[in-house]
Amino acid sequence: MNKLWNIAIVGAAGTVGAELVSILEERDFPVGTLQLFASAGSVDETLGFRGEDLDVLELSEDCFAGIDLVFFTSDIEDSRSLCPSAVAAGAVCIDCSGTWRMDPEVPLVVPEVNPGDIAQYRNRGIIANPGSSTVQLVLPLKALDDFSPVQRVVVSTYQAVSDSGAGAIEELRKQVGELLNGRPIESHTYPHQIGFNCLPHIDVFLDDGYTREETNLVDETRKILGNSEMKITATAVRVPVFYGNGESINVETAAKITPEKARELFASFPGLKVVDEPGGNLYPLPVETAGTDLVSVGRIRQDLSIGSGLNLWTAADNVRKGTATNAVQIAELLIAQYL
Repeated sequence: MNKLWNIAIVGAAGTVGAELVSILEERDFPVGTLQLFASAGSVDETLGFRGEDLDVLELSEDCFAGIDLVFFTSDIEDSRSLCPSAVAAGAVCIDCSGTWRMDPEVPLVVPEVNPGDIAQYRNRGIIANPGSSTVQLVLPLKALDDFSPVQRVVVSTYQAVSDSGAGAIEELRKQVGELLNGRPIESHTYPHQIGFNCLPHIDVFLDDGYTREETNLVDETRKILGNSEMKITATAVRVPVFYGNGESINVETAAKITPEKARELFASFPGLKVVDEPGGNLYPLPVETAGTDLVSVGRIRQDLSIGSGLNLWTAADNVRKGTATNAVQIAELLIAQYL
């Protein structure tokens, strides 16, 4: 008989936490019990799972007894303080908060790219889930890198407001309504209007002029691909889209890869979907990736300014494959191969 696993989700009342509940059911994950935790302000909520309404319980340091796997989708403070408590109680933590991504003892995993790194969970009892923009980037890079080593990457991200949580989704919805009706708007989540606007500002600015989001994208990509010297630069932009990120990617490889060969590589790589018929107006669209678990790649064309460069455009659901589905895929490999 297949083993059932006792699961907890920390931050279950948030956008990613709620999506995790849905994906566990959708993928028929072998759940024995599912316990949902959140901060005190969200404990009156319920979420449906397999025909039952589950209460969201108040998070505490001693709530992990008997739990096998904990998904952390809450803030960095909760993860930093409570992941060790969960591990001490006997659980393995899969962390989506960003707290542990660059810890050298914690594996940072995209299952299609570096599944073997999951074994390093034994170091700390924690596996880190990358940022949504990183997940979307490393899949096509890995497909190319396996054929010819990637030398340099220039990436611009166009990230949906759902990356910032439910408050940002509501802020965009309200601003669009107010602007269409000629009324003044309020901005709380972002420093400027997001409705009908683009903000080249995600997370805080650092001393070198890059934002933390851009620096994280560079560092996480190098760690996942196992290449600390990879030349990569990033610009991260928040766009007025509810769900689904876009990325413009320029890649230089050691040997020239033609667009035809790149399409072949992408089509055979797990987790990627080629959508590349510009003559028929077919190319990746964030709105069409919403609710799916594949990274769509298209606009594949030679970079005419260098000898071995390609330009790509990708789109993916930032809440699903970018975060929640990737975390569940990590858990599936963990229980199948290591627990």
